[in-house]
Amino acid sequence: MYRIFLFLMATVVCVAQTQPQMELSLKQAVDLALSPDGATRMKLAKEVIAAAEARRGQALSALLPNVDGSTTYANQTVNLRSFGINFAIPGLGSTPSLVGPFSTVDVRATATQSIFDFAAIKRYQASRAGVDQAKLERESETDFTIERVSRAYLTALRAQALVEADRANVELAQQLLDLAQAQKRAGTGTGIEITRAQVQLANEKQQLVVAENELDRASLYLLRETGVNLAAAVRLTDAMEYQTTPLETAEAALQKAQQNRSDLKAQQKQETAARMNYDAVKWERLPSIAATGNYGAIGLTDGPILPTRVYGATLRIPVFDGGRRDARRAEAASLLRSQQIRTRDLTQQIDLELRLAIDGIRASETQVQTAREGLTLAQNELEQARRRYEAGVTVPLELTDAQSRLARARDNYVAALYSHNLARVDLTSAMGTLSQTVR
Repeated sequence: MYRIFLFLMATVVCVAQTQPQMELSLKQAVDLALSPDGATRMKLAKEVIAAAEARRGQALSALLPNVDGSTTYANQTVNLRSFGINFAIPGLGSTPSLVGPFSTVDVRATATQSIFDFAAIKRYQASRAGVDQAKLERESETDFTIERVSRAYLTALRAQALVEADRANVELAQQLLDLAQAQKRAGTGTGIEITRAQVQLANEKQQLVVAENELDRASLYLLRETGVNLAAAVRLTDAMEYQTTPLETAEAALQKAQQNRSDLKAQQKQETAARMNYDAVKWERLPSIAATGNYGAIGLTDGPILPTRVYGATLRIPVFDGGRRDARRAEAASLLRSQQIRTRDLTQQIDLELRLAIDGIRASETQVQTAREGLTLAQNELEQARRRYEAGVTVPLELTDAQSRLARARDNYVAALYSHNLARVDLTSAMGTLSQTVR
């Protein structure tokens, strides 16, 4: 019974620790990151849009009617002599010095409406540009999130490819160890050959452990970028392959980037908003006109309550404010110049990214071709060395050297594929087409 209990407990623990493996492609990883519960940057970008829309509503309120309602109850006394009322009426006596107490009620609605305020109109236009900027920044965050997920996915793919290469190296080392033992049993091999093969197998197993650890780390970083629970087990379904990438001139790529880069559009909108804010401060020197009015009823609590109303217009002419308006105008002009500098700097940065990405594509294509040729040659060398060793016409060291060169060639090929795919991400990201490419 005790053994049965231990068996059941071990089974429960194994089931609890075993999680279903989630198959994940690059497109699925991007969709998870862009979902409402995905990357944190996307959630923050959504809140930025909400704040910009709230600021637009505040700016619009200055152009819409403002209506207030009030109810006032007052119990008061009036000293007539304080107003200079002190005279006598023949037959009635002198006027009293104190009147009251008496209670009054005033129920009233007050409305104001801006008729002409050019500065307020410019501020509203600037707030609308701010909303457009926030939406473009959200698109920019989307592109940035896709880029980060793509890089994390490629890093995990490279780690997975290195694990597969190291497993192949372990299998090859085991086969060569078996071959050395067979040669020893046949009397054509020595003990040192077996020891050398065992050392090589141990080295390859150690490399496999390191690669598996790197794969676990890369998978965790990928899960963090997608917003998925870090305890989830994941298996990547895409493969790191070589694809020929058509190249454009840097000038043509820059034109495409200017049409597609959401961060550049957002920066241009920010510059537009800064220009409108500057205009709003500048046009504050113009007169503004507003209509005002109120209507209500007032009277004694124990007497008649009579309607009253007031309406009119206000013409406000700025004359002198102690230099406050000039200081705000200088500040707005400085902010506008700052945004113009940022726009030019971002354009130059995009041009640099494009030129570097194009050079990276060209270099990585050559690197992949060279690594592929080196892998083929290393495989052929190993086969020839193996046949020569089996025939007894070469020393075992030649086979070990060929084995090491094949392992290095596999690593070089994986590194070349990673560099090529990373260069493709850099190029499409620089042109602003990464989102369409991934999806």
